[in-house]
Amino acid sequence: MTTTAVKKAGPAAVAPTPTVGSHARNYVSRVRGGDIGALPAVLGLIVLCTVFAVMRPSFLTAGNFANLFTQGAAVTLIAMGLVFVLLLGEIDLSAGFASGVCAAILANVATVLGYPWYVAVLAAIVTGVVIGTTLGVLVAKIGIPSFVVTLAGFLAFQGIVLMLMDDGANISIRDDTLVAIANRNLPPVLGWSLAAAAVAGYAAVQLLRHRNRAARGLLTDPLAVVAARIGALALILGVAVYILNLERSRNVLVTSLKGVPIVVPIIAILLVVWTFVLQRTSYGRHVYAVGGNKEAARRAGINVDRIRISVFVICSSMAAVGGIVAASRANSVDPNTGGSNVLLYAVGAAVIGGTSLFGGKGRVLDAVLGGAVVAVIDNGMGLMGYSSGVKYVVTGVVLLLAASVDALSRRRSAASGTR
Repeated sequence: MTTTAVKKAGPAAVAPTPTVGSHARNYVSRVRGGDIGALPAVLGLIVLCTVFAVMRPSFLTAGNFANLFTQGAAVTLIAMGLVFVLLLGEIDLSAGFASGVCAAILANVATVLGYPWYVAVLAAIVTGVVIGTTLGVLVAKIGIPSFVVTLAGFLAFQGIVLMLMDDGANISIRDDTLVAIANRNLPPVLGWSLAAAAVAGYAAVQLLRHRNRAARGLLTDPLAVVAARIGALALILGVAVYILNLERSRNVLVTSLKGVPIVVPIIAILLVVWTFVLQRTSYGRHVYAVGGNKEAARRAGINVDRIRISVFVICSSMAAVGGIVAASRANSVDPNTGGSNVLLYAVGAAVIGGTSLFGGKGRVLDAVLGGAVVAVIDNGMGLMGYSSGVKYVVTGVVLLLAASVDALSRRRSAASGTR
């Protein structure tokens, strides 16, 4: 009689949680392999802020800090939409003047026709959707390269703005709600409340994600790293709200000027929404798939044409939001709205933040970080008295450096086999 050994089934294997040290080594390894993400933008932002703070102490004042947000808001919002187009390896050269067309529609509906602000905003956003749909169909269905289509749009939309503005007229924005978007501030208490809600929400998402991954036996980040992220966000928001809640008025007896600018939570909400769309939905996964390999995505059953059209719709819709903010900040719309350096700065913001020009890599957060870099350069050099020509040169050099880093990181990723 033979004896058969019976082994009891043990518990399911659980992936070990890495230590802080191993997590740091893995991060360094990824950076060396070409996965640098937004690191250059963050480091550049720190260096630029330090240099300008040393050379012009007024750069660190509460008034200038608030001005940075309103100054870069329109460009940042347009750059958010451009991220979606760039993820597919496409380009939209018409985004600047598309925002101008939408701003002109806003001004005509609100001021000339006298409709309420929400009707004007809706008309502007619908205009953006129509523009994006038209561009997307021409690119995806007709097969015209996006460079050609959007270059034609760049010229055509400039003409449409002139026609909507009677070849040079200026239309004032008088609606209090529209003016408030980029020129008013939240009450200090509301600013603190929103900051606390943001930190609590971020903490809940991070801890829930950590728990779910651990329960499924997947590799998780150390709790210390998760706590550090939450603490860093709390510190950044706490410092920002504290500074913005300081009195910025030069004459308090005439008017009080303090609180978080209204445009800041608008950007934050859109950042959360579009980040969720890209990272937590099947649509977002399809966008990355098409950007990584269009043919492979098509063979996997993804409707590539629909995805290509949709990113142009999102881009032009965000251009509409950017145009609304620009019109609010200027209290008016003129033929130059959306022109000049708007497109250059918006594309630069997305690329400087870390979105690849080759497609398949990028986040909506990149637009915010890149927009901050562009705003700091423009603001800091303005405080130092440099001309617009010097600002353009410096911004162009920074954009070229960002594109070079992107190209080199892709080459290193290919060499290391991570892409």
